[in-house]
Amino acid sequence: MHENTHGEMSPAIATFGRRKVAPRACIADSKPHIRRFLKDALEDIGFITGEHEPDGDLTAALRGTLPDLFVLGLSAGGIAASNTLEQLAARRFDGKVLVFGQLAAPMVPAVHALGRDLGLTMLPLLPTPFSDSDLRARVGSLMPSEAPPNPPVHVTEALHSEWLELWYQPRIEVHSLTLSGAEALVRMRHPTWGIVPPACFIPDADDPHFAALSEFVLRQVAKDWQYFTGEYGPITPSINLPLDFFRDPDAVDAVTRFMPHHPAFDGLMVEIASQEIVEDLPFAAKVARALQLRNVGIAIDNVGAEWPMLLTLQDFPFVEIKVDRAFITGADNDRLKQTTCRRILDFADSVGARTLAESVETRADFLLARDLGFDLVQGFYFAKPMERHKFARRVLGKPVTLAE
Repeated sequence: MHENTHGEMSPAIATFGRRKVAPRACIADSKPHIRRFLKDALEDIGFITGEHEPDGDLTAALRGTLPDLFVLGLSAGGIAASNTLEQLAARRFDGKVLVFGQLAAPMVPAVHALGRDLGLTMLPLLPTPFSDSDLRARVGSLMPSEAPPNPPVHVTEALHSEWLELWYQPRIEVHSLTLSGAEALVRMRHPTWGIVPPACFIPDADDPHFAALSEFVLRQVAKDWQYFTGEYGPITPSINLPLDFFRDPDAVDAVTRFMPHHPAFDGLMVEIASQEIVEDLPFAAKVARALQLRNVGIAIDNVGAEWPMLLTLQDFPFVEIKVDRAFITGADNDRLKQTTCRRILDFADSVGARTLAESVETRADFLLARDLGFDLVQGFYFAKPMERHKFARRVLGKPVTLAE
């Protein structure tokens, strides 16, 4: 998109909304915490977002965001909001405009009416305070009728372009309802496709580029730990690595090389898929013992029907067993699942390993996990994975509560 000599936008922006990609929003308000709140809410819905301050360069904001939606708050007053609408009209902005504010304030409907008079496409007013469902009702029409495709992206391109980031999901202690730590999950924030799932860019463990991705995860989790500790206090992070990563003789040292050298750092958890571990138990156990000496514990992830294979180990150096969602979801009405969970829990108790119930998505899932005797739970019932700043604001320093 380019600006012509009359200060108007070229037609490129007019066709953006018809592309089958994630829609984009530009959020304009004078208060940073309001922009941040709306950024989180719109990204949860599926938007790619940008921000604009009332005294900033609107042309640059529109050019950088290519928005389908312009979200306008009135924290700076009605005159400032009116000026923004006039600038949008002068630039022939043909996306939709969403004004939000308290309906009791006379300037709110006045600003909305001005937008219509200027020929802008105004969505219904969004009165504050508003809920997620209120926001979705206003902007739902901008979402593609079909989910946009997620194209494969080579990990080297993602690393070079700095599109990768870590998202965090809390791990909760069952009986005390306190935060035990957080699992770091790699995500890509693509400039066109929005949030791209790992399946589209994570290479196989034997891919020569996997080491670079693993180094990114180790480096970033240490950096994020420093941020969490400085703002809220230390937490124990966990990361996911394949067992084959440790075939490299230098891999164990590589893991510890990136760990923070800080007196509050109490160790790192590495999660390795159960299927990989049972396929080579002797090697996995050797790796676990080597990591333990470096203050790194291994959690066996997604433990499922293959769990009896773990019984063959005479020495069990793994610190945690994470029971797969297949045995957790709906287990309150499934005696077979409950029986399997009890057997795994009895085994874990005999070898001194912690247990975690994965994918706890309902209150019933949590109550059953508690009654069965799991040490930890993790899942959407408590929180979805979220980027580090959102995780810090929503999870760290906040009490854990049970939803109805």
